[in-house]
Order: sequence, then structure tokens, then C-alpha cells
Amino acid sequence: MNDRLDGWAAANRPSGRAWEISTAQTQSIPASATQGVPTRPAPYRTGQETSTPAPTPARAPTPAPAPAPTVRRRAPKEPLSRRRRIVRLAIVAVSALLLASGSAYVWADTQLNREVDLGRSPDRPPAGKGTNYLIVGSDSRDGLSERARKNLRTGSAEGRRTDSMMVLHTGSGGTTMLSLPRDSWVTIPGFVRPETGRRYNPSRNKLNAAYSMGGADLLVAAIERNTGLRIDHYAEIGFSGFVDVVDAVGGVRMCVDRKIKDPKSGLDLQKGCHTLDGAKALAFVRQRKQEADGDLGRTRNQQKFLAALADKAATPGVLANPFAAFPTVRAGLDTLIVDKDMGLPDLMSLFDAVKGVTSGNGEQLNVPVSNPNLRTSKGSAVQWNVTQARRLFDQLRNDQPVTPAPPTP
Repeated sequence: MNDRLDGWAAANRPSGRAWEISTAQTQSIPASATQGVPTRPAPYRTGQETSTPAPTPARAPTPAPAPAPTVRRRAPKEPLSRRRRIVRLAIVAVSALLLASGSAYVWADTQLNREVDLGRSPDRPPAGKGTNYLIVGSDSRDGLSERARKNLRTGSAEGRRTDSMMVLHTGSGGTTMLSLPRDSWVTIPGFVRPETGRRYNPSRNKLNAAYSMGGADLLVAAIERNTGLRIDHYAEIGFSGFVDVVDAVGGVRMCVDRKIKDPKSGLDLQKGCHTLDGAKALAFVRQRKQEADGDLGRTRNQQKFLAALADKAATPGVLANPFAAFPTVRAGLDTLIVDKDMGLPDLMSLFDAVKGVTSGNGEQLNVPVSNPNLRTSKGSAVQWNVTQARRLFDQLRNDQPVTPAPPTP
């Protein structure tokens, strides 16, 4: 019987693999699940098996807490020092001045009255070296009331005539301001009168007659024909603009070496230095009866005054402050007439050149004259010294240093 039991035991003993599976299944059943449920008998054990405990899963490392964000606090502003405040204010002021200057510049350029077409005249002389500006002071009464005409003693003549004419030459050979007496006896080119359409042949006449008969176009043509100089730019100012500019700069200081009293212009100056307002300045540049050289003496006064005016207008107190310079610019633009190609940079170059002449960087001349009192069918006129005048014009055309002619005897 024992043999039979031993045989049964050997035949029914579970294999090692079956034992492992059975053990795993038993261990995986929760305790609560076995309540009320019949359990299987435990597998047969021989006592020789070695049980291996199930490996315990490794715990994931606990992540370190994220660092708290760092809040940077701005340091309190230190109060600006007096010097830094001044620097800031200076920067703001300069910026404002530049903006105002730029605005005034654009405005002034758009206000230029560009009505003279220099290219309209036929048979113009060839272009020379350097730049030639024709500066004209007219007796236009535009902008003057009847009371102002009476106070300024401008008369009641209508239209425009020339009171002064200057050719300003600039170039590498230097700057020259050349006055052309308005009574110069010259040849007026043939022209067609605009208002009537009537054609006029070339004729001898006074230079200012060209302006009276054909305006700026004929005046430019007459100067180009008689000098051989090609005029590159034209600038004209009337009585009203002249008076306003002088008043806008606060008057111009002039010194005279004798007493001047001219009933016609109303000028009454004692010997010495005076600050001339607009009205007195106009009388000063117009009067000629009290000048020993008549029209030639007047052109010298005009040159002298124009140089002083440019010097005054170019002082730092005027140029550095656009708010102070604005009335000056506006006053000049009211009656300023220029050519179609004239821009504000060209006008400023003209102004700088006049300023340079005043400071000694250039020559101020009258056209050489052989007879200041030539008797003609048009009255007393000024006759040029043809030889000396031609030499002077050639020097300007070739942008060479000029040789001043000896004084008129």
C-alpha cells in the first residue's frame, strides 16, 4: 500500500513551472476577493523549493521644488543735478529751434515770387565761370498806403522803375559787387512791348529805361548785351520790402562824414553816426542831389548801406533765433521778386556773398566812367569808359581777380 501511495504521489506531484504559476495567482488575489469564495487547495509542496520574493519597484525620485521667481526692484531715481537739468533743457531748446528753423525754411521757399524767366531772352551771351546775380532796387509802391507814400516821399508815380542795379559776382576768383548807374548810357536791345504788342528796334537810352519799357526781362537783356556777362539769378526788392526789412532788423547804423539835408527825399542827417530806421534808410539810398558825384555818389551810398544791412541781419542775435529772424524773412519776401530758377539756397548764397564783401572778402566797385555828365537827347547820362569797362567785364566772365579802375577825374 505504501508503494501505491508513493506511486500516486509521484504521478500527481506538480511540476516546478506549475508551482510558480499557482503561487503567483494565489498572491495576486486580494483578501477581500476571497471572502465567501471557495478556495483551491494549496499546491503540493515538498519543502525543497526556495521562494524568491517579488522585487519591490524603485520609487521615482521626488523632484526638487522650483525656485521662487526673483523680483527685481528698480532703485529709486536720484534727483537730477542742476547741470544735468540744464543739459536736458538745452537739448530740448535746440531741437525746438531746429524744428522751427526747418519749418521757416520750407515756408520761405514756397513764398518766393518767381516771375522772371531769364531763359526767355534770345541771343544771350555764353555762360562764364562763377555765378552772376543781378540785384535790383525798384521804386515799386506796391504794399504802400497813400499815407505811407506821403511819409516816405515816394511820389505817386505808378508802375516800377529801377533805383539801383548791382551785379554780384561770386567764384574762385573772389567776390565783386559792381554797381551800374541807372543813368548809364547804353544800347537797349530790340523788344516787343507786352501791353501793346508793338515792336521796338535797338536804340540808345539810359539803362533804367529798359526796365520802364520792358520790365525785368528787358533790363536783364540790356545788361547782358552791354557787359557780355550772363546773368544767372535775379533778385528785386521794392520800397515797401526795403523799409520793412530795415525795421525788422532794428535799424542799420550808418556814419556820414558831413551833414546831409535833401528836401526831395526828406533826409536830414548831421555829421556822425546814426541808426537809420526804414524810412530814413530809404531816403539815404535814394538821395543824389547832395552828392558831389550825383548818380555815382548814390551808387556808393547804396553799396555801403547794403553791406551794413547784410552785416546787421547776419548777427548771431538774428540768425541764431528763427523767431527773431522770421519777421525779417517775411518782410523781405513781401516785395521780393526772383527768377524762376532761384531757390532759397541760392538766395542765402547771395546774402552770404554780400556779407563777405562787407567784411573785406571782396571788392565793391562802380563801373569805370569816362563822363558822369554826358549830354544826350534823354538828358544828362553817365558814359562808361569802354576800355576799362571791357577789361573789368572780361575778368568777371573768366572768374579772375578784378583790377579796380582808377577813380574818375
